[in-house]
Amino acid sequence: MRNAPTILHLDMDAFFASAEQASKPSLRGKAVIVGGLGPRGVVATASYEARVFGVHSAMPMAQARRLAPNAAYLVPRFGFYRSISEQAMALLRALSPLVEPLSLDEAFVDLEAGGAAWDEASARLAGVKLRADIRAVTGLTGSVGLAASKMLAKIASEQAKPDGLVVIEPGTERALLGPMSVRTLPGVGPATGDHLRRAGIHTVDELAEAGEDELVRLLGKAHGHALYAMALARDERPVVAERETKSVSVEDTYDVDIHDRVRVGLEVQRLADRCVRRLRGAGLSGRTIVLKVRRYDFSTLTRSETLRGPTDDPAVVREAAGRLLESVDTTGGVRLLGVGVSGLADYTQEDLFAQAAGERGAEDVGEEGESEGASREVEERSLERRWVAGHDVRHAEFGHGWVQGSGLGRVTVRFETPDSEPGRVRTFQVDDPSLSVAEPLPLVPRRPGASMDGVPA
Repeated sequence: MRNAPTILHLDMDAFFASAEQASKPSLRGKAVIVGGLGPRGVVATASYEARVFGVHSAMPMAQARRLAPNAAYLVPRFGFYRSISEQAMALLRALSPLVEPLSLDEAFVDLEAGGAAWDEASARLAGVKLRADIRAVTGLTGSVGLAASKMLAKIASEQAKPDGLVVIEPGTERALLGPMSVRTLPGVGPATGDHLRRAGIHTVDELAEAGEDELVRLLGKAHGHALYAMALARDERPVVAERETKSVSVEDTYDVDIHDRVRVGLEVQRLADRCVRRLRGAGLSGRTIVLKVRRYDFSTLTRSETLRGPTDDPAVVREAAGRLLESVDTTGGVRLLGVGVSGLADYTQEDLFAQAAGERGAEDVGEEGESEGASREVEERSLERRWVAGHDVRHAEFGHGWVQGSGLGRVTVRFETPDSEPGRVRTFQVDDPSLSVAEPLPLVPRRPGASMDGVPA
């Protein structure tokens, strides 16, 4: 490991929600929750104001609405978030050729590789300048952690939140990690955490005291060796320059084989949701859904289904994964389940699930003999899907705004821009010819002499 804190971890603060607040003056300082607004929607990001009420990412949206009924609920604008992410990543690449993005809002940087830092003082200066540059270029804030390893840099950035910088000095790592929960370490999820807890191991210090042999016995050779090294603050993983993502997947290994078919189905649904959150976090969608099942006898089966177009809709992925599970014999028990998405593309706003439902509705009406009223109802449903809560619109008279809500043939719009005062609200018919879908406005006007990503040309 290094003797200087020259690995940097950047994590943008409440990224999606902060981007929405910066874009919409009327939401600044208020609770904002971004995610799927359907009956099975999940919170993608909650603003710090919303977290006061107990709302957090990955929470069912129905539960979030109970905790914070007066919050603003918005559908994600992934194209917008990706454009901001590209600006932040360009700043990182200006520091070093070794940048390892983890998602749209998070990345590691090897400061030594680019000559940006070689000791604690220069690393701290690089971190301070980066945070200032991110605010100037994107209009948002990011938290920075600096340490001698990736694991510790990520822990440092978590301690720095929100809008801060924390440096972990080499030599202090063991004392810092010792009292922390084992869940702090990479690779310790709920299942492993529960397994360790049942063995009486709760903290990193207790993990180190258990010894390598005991951890190998509890967790297996590879996982046991890795966790013991991390408990001693050893992490030799290098920062790896970004590679093209070919697939996004999640999987869980179970301490005890699952025999109940209903439980297997529920686990697959949960994994599908986790996979979609990771997919959306990377600003991607995909066409091929993959199910992985490792059975009691260690035989591993893989099933896949290719959709007619890319999606990041959790309902679509859940449904496809469920269909794939129907073709797998789980008699005897299951020890591992995984759900993945491949055939990746940039995020698309197309909602295949809603689209398919709309097509089925139109076909049903046609078969029964289309009445004028039924035809208008189908048309209105189609129009209302254009007006997505939180998304951008433009009116021929009132200018740029965003959708506050729509329904019953009407759409409510608040007219404001990132650099305006909080705007006025007006309501229109969904088919008003003066109203059209618009592209998001940049949070920070482009400076003279700056390239498209905001970095000086």
